[in-house]
Amino acid sequence: MRSYLDFEKPVAELESKLEELRELSAKGDAVAIGDDISRLQTKAADALNQLYGNLTPWQKTQVARHPMRPHFSDYAGALFEDFVPLAGDRKFADDQAILGGFARFRGQAVCLIGQEKGSTTETRIKHNFGMARPEGYRKAARLMELADRFGLPVISLVDTAGAFPGLDAEERGQAEAIARSTDACLSLGVPNVAVIIGEGGSGGAIAIATANRVLMLEHSIYSVISPEGAASILWRDTAKAQEAATNMRITAQDLQRFGIVDAIIAEPSGGAHRDPEAAMTATGDAIESALASLEGLDAAALRKARREKFLAIGRNL
Repeated sequence: MRSYLDFEKPVAELESKLEELRELSAKGDAVAIGDDISRLQTKAADALNQLYGNLTPWQKTQVARHPMRPHFSDYAGALFEDFVPLAGDRKFADDQAILGGFARFRGQAVCLIGQEKGSTTETRIKHNFGMARPEGYRKAARLMELADRFGLPVISLVDTAGAFPGLDAEERGQAEAIARSTDACLSLGVPNVAVIIGEGGSGGAIAIATANRVLMLEHSIYSVISPEGAASILWRDTAKAQEAATNMRITAQDLQRFGIVDAIIAEPSGGAHRDPEAAMTATGDAIESALASLEGLDAAALRKARREKFLAIGRNL
């Protein structure tokens, strides 16, 4: 059953009518309604295209958080073969908010890391809604160090509202763990590619997204803080999240213009949740292209290019 966002109400009404006509046609209760179905189908598709061609930053935020949007586990299953997840940070515990291990991507051995939000109540609790504790970032750093040792490219799939802000996380050194994971990204002597597949929130995202190539799905968001968090700090009013989203420039289009992301991956009409297979295939093609662009660079060149990329952000604004 399709889940509609608030702003999708006009499309929801058209598709509801379309479904009713299809049911009538299947039962044989209506005569010659094929033309009506065709016209309504075209009208619904046009409405969806127009709506998604003019999304506001707040609407993109809602799309990025859509419960049916494909998550890390979906991409891991669709794009990678022989995925062998590794657990634990060798210091405290295993954090299920960040998953990672080794796999094959279109015939090439790689290290795969990413946040998993979960898709049901049970799995969301298990994965803590994709908000990692320090052990999650220490696990990510451990995996990156292993990948570097064995000469394997690192692919990161980013989808988190941010690192977990709980007391236990702070007690175990959340900021230090994020910093060390970010440093592990910068220190890699192998290519790394990061893709923002949903939300890219704060240091919790950049800890695994400090990459040679940063890609972003068309309706994803990437920011230093959530719109609600920014509204709470600036205006003491989370109801102003929509205004915050507009002013923060969190969309893929804004971030590409600022040089923060390198490429935008087009999503199917209506967002990745409407056609997950097409969205994931496009993401796989973009990752393959990004890795190909880094072929032939030695460890020193990769580190230098990565460092210069991030130092250059904001210089030409």
